[in-house]
Amino acid sequence: MTTTTTSQVIHEPCFMDGDEFHIATFALLQQDGTLFEGAQAPELDRETARRIYHTMVLIRVLDERMLAAQRQGRLSFYMQCTGEEAAVIGSAAALDDEDMIMAQYREQGALAYRGFSIDEFMNQLFGNAEDYGKGRQMPIHYGSAKLHYMTISSPLATQIPQAAGYAYGQKLDGQGHCTITYFGEGAASEGDFHAALNMAAVHRAPVIFFCRNNGYAISTPSVEQFAADGVAPRAFGYKMHVIRVDGNDVLAVYAATREARRIAVEQNQPVLIEAMTYRLAAHSSSDDPSGYRSKKEEALWREKDPVNRMRLWMLAREWWSDDEEKALQEQLRREVLETMKRAEKRPPPPLASLVEDVYAEVPARLKEQLDALEAHVRRHPEAYPKSAPGLDQGGA
Repeated sequence: MTTTTTSQVIHEPCFMDGDEFHIATFALLQQDGTLFEGAQAPELDRETARRIYHTMVLIRVLDERMLAAQRQGRLSFYMQCTGEEAAVIGSAAALDDEDMIMAQYREQGALAYRGFSIDEFMNQLFGNAEDYGKGRQMPIHYGSAKLHYMTISSPLATQIPQAAGYAYGQKLDGQGHCTITYFGEGAASEGDFHAALNMAAVHRAPVIFFCRNNGYAISTPSVEQFAADGVAPRAFGYKMHVIRVDGNDVLAVYAATREARRIAVEQNQPVLIEAMTYRLAAHSSSDDPSGYRSKKEEALWREKDPVNRMRLWMLAREWWSDDEEKALQEQLRREVLETMKRAEKRPPPPLASLVEDVYAEVPARLKEQLDALEAHVRRHPEAYPKSAPGLDQGGA
């Protein structure tokens, strides 16, 4: 036999279709903010709970304001996390600060929880001189070395095998850290997903594969993506630990991810988490969801709002109040607006930064191209209102 386990020998053809692998959904918190009967909340102290909730509200406010800015023509592109805050922020809170996060493009909440400031978000969104990526990436492609958050890349699912490789390095390093990689159920249909899970399972890499199953791969519903019971059963093909969780239940997400991290770090085993949630917003600022789903469907999921669910739980424990809610909303709306205005006024990165960071010394051919570009901008300053002043001030 060539399998890795001893297989029973039978003498009649017996086929299996996967129904044997139905996976239940782990949930703790009901929509009214109370626990299900028999459920036990994870060990979550007041300070951490308030930090999680503050981050959830921040992301909701940031998303609303930045989509409005895109509609006003002040920003070229944006993607919201609306409806998926519990899945993203609850899982990030369950990690250690030095664990690596490799995100897809809707996990700004994980970065905000780590301490990425509104200023840092705005600098990236507007690609100004203080943007860590020097304006080379389109909006929402955040990254932070100090916060162990790998810079977002546009190609779908490439971060998944990268996470498996990085986690294998963490295993060899022996410092007790792991990697979490986020992706949607649409990305789980890419070949990179399967290659990553196989590599992680074979090499026992401490990586958490976190699938945000939000129901749609842009406009394609889950029922048209795969015939099986979601993404979670695929873990059995790789002999991998797996759990399905209510992605709108922040307590369940936190508890599941905390245990997944323990398995990853202590046992050097990969874990797959499928968080069942819903994208309340459009796929991106370029998408119109009315073309593929109904308002009635959206309304049903708005009743399952993860932010409101946690707020009710916090109120019941007297860890939060209506007055604090009002003050926080007002503070964040004011802060986001003021920070955005500052970021818009900052100059763009200097033109010379276009040819930096690839070679130790700028090659002659790139220097020639840069000189030609600068000469062109000087000849047509009216066409380059942001870059031309920098040249005149010696900022090239």
